[in-house]
Amino acid sequence: MIRVLVADDQPLARAGIASLISAETDLEVVGAAADGDEALRLALELRPDVACLDVRMPGRTGIDVTRALSSAERIDKIPVLILTTFDIDDYVFGALEAGAAGFLLKDAEPDEIVRAVRQVAAGNGTLDLAVTRKVLHEFARRRSLQAVASPDGVDLLTPRELDILRLLAQGMSNEQIATTLTVEVTTVKSHLVRILPKLGVQSRLQAVVWAYQSGAVSPTD
Repeated sequence: MIRVLVADDQPLARAGIASLISAETDLEVVGAAADGDEALRLALELRPDVACLDVRMPGRTGIDVTRALSSAERIDKIPVLILTTFDIDDYVFGALEAGAAGFLLKDAEPDEIVRAVRQVAAGNGTLDLAVTRKVLHEFARRRSLQAVASPDGVDLLTPRELDILRLLAQGMSNEQIATTLTVEVTTVKSHLVRILPKLGVQSRLQAVVWAYQSGAVSPTD
């Protein structure tokens, strides 16, 4: 059972997301918070498998909570899925910088939100496919963020691993990457398992951010 914390300052949105998640047999909502301070308290108390956070909340923002739960210093990180109404927004960039495992627009299809929760819980991370390239290209263009890893990591990647990283940066799923490269999905997963430690990152999302920061992928790719 995947245990989920939901935090949103809008009662209807909070109830809707919680209801959507609770309807799945393998997902359980263990807590709901109306602001960032409550979200952080409940996350540390309940230790959910995934924290679904709104970006704009009273008190601590979703980014503040993400930073607290995903800090590099924490050994017991809690994966965060950011849900936002904004596709290009400083809050989204801040969420990436803070270490969010994924982000999704609130108007995404219900099954997409459920799938994202499962992906983040599994350690795969997720990006809203409708805005992935737009967000990350803008992210790469207008932000010079603290690097998530040394750019030298690109020299450690094999040509096939670099191909997979570039397709990942386009927002492709494992299945789509496998189809594009004409390989098995298990092969893609095996490559990703090797890619992340080579880059010094912990999630697919961080790998994509790293790809843009290091120049391995450019906004024109």
